[in-house]
Amino acid sequence: MVNINVFSQILGLVDRDIFNRLVQKYQSDTHHKGINSWTHFVSMLFCQLSSADSVRDISNGLRSTTGNMSYMGLSRTPSKSNLSYMNSHRDHSLFRDLYYGLLDLLWNRDPHRRAELRRLKSKILLMDATIIPLCLSAFDWAKFRSAKGAVKLHTILDYDGCMPTFVHITDGKQHESKVAKTFSFPQGCVLVVDRGYVDYAWMNILDSTGCFFVTRSKSNMKYTVIKTIKSEALMEGGIIEDQTIELVGLPIVGYGGKKIRQVRVLDSTKNVVYEFLTNNFSWKPKTVASLYKERWEIETFFKNLKQRLKVTSFVGTSQNAVFKQIWTALIGILLFKYIQKKAKYDWNLSNLVNFIRLNIFVKIDLWKWANDSFISARSPNKKGQFVLF
Repeated sequence: MVNINVFSQILGLVDRDIFNRLVQKYQSDTHHKGINSWTHFVSMLFCQLSSADSVRDISNGLRSTTGNMSYMGLSRTPSKSNLSYMNSHRDHSLFRDLYYGLLDLLWNRDPHRRAELRRLKSKILLMDATIIPLCLSAFDWAKFRSAKGAVKLHTILDYDGCMPTFVHITDGKQHESKVAKTFSFPQGCVLVVDRGYVDYAWMNILDSTGCFFVTRSKSNMKYTVIKTIKSEALMEGGIIEDQTIELVGLPIVGYGGKKIRQVRVLDSTKNVVYEFLTNNFSWKPKTVASLYKERWEIETFFKNLKQRLKVTSFVGTSQNAVFKQIWTALIGILLFKYIQKKAKYDWNLSNLVNFIRLNIFVKIDLWKWANDSFISARSPNKKGQFVLF
């Protein structure tokens, strides 16, 4: 029989050596008075895994499992005032660096198989930003609009594994295209973005540094067609035409006077024509369309983050507290997806999150349960009754 609850076993996935090095780096345990950084982290991760709505819920929830405190590495549970103070004053950078450390330890070291685009060997990065609305009267630092507050998560998702390799959190006013200009990308990578990122000067920099991009054309883009390829074979694959174009006006100056490729695709289900831009002239037209189609993976990630973790309501109002809760949510979804990947049972992520939430303090073997969480179907006995146990 297992004497450790599910939550304690999930905490066992967090490497304490990595955590302790970060504590030393940020000196976060200085004057901790019994509520150290590990206790703080356990409390915030419990908030995510149990969907606690307040610091009171976190404190009471941890207090209810006193028999397992030693397994969680806690000497005592924090009060709601302890948690509020730590969320406001302890630097969120420790949680940020812990996410990247666990990403490398648990995720990046294992190979990931692409569902699509298996023939394309280049590193594929999906970049987008998502808004998390906040009440401006309570979160007065999160400037967005005159009567609304928000934070924005600028995210670069690695298509291999579909987990963020980089996240930058700003207030809602920061436009994603301006933030993107501050990032650097590895040579030879493929960057897939929506047309909100279309900035021809920035795209010229990507092209000059050996990076490929795929995006949608702006509806008001003016250009001259240099070359067009059409065929029945392309039309059968939904490709209307494959064009080499030259931009007109200021865009051609921004893009350095170079030619660019535009692939026009018909979506027969919606009867809509999509136009995609890229600086790669060697890919098949269908590959360009498929690359942009896979951009939906980052939208799916944002949906899972917002619906499965606690990033739409917060237990603290300071900037530090909000950032800390977001980084803990990212750690939480990383742990969930790690369990999903390692389990023999083919879990849907939403079901896995809900089942762990319901069994968070149950004393069962995490991996045995994850591999076979349901009673296996058995044949009825001679009396016509199913054997449950």
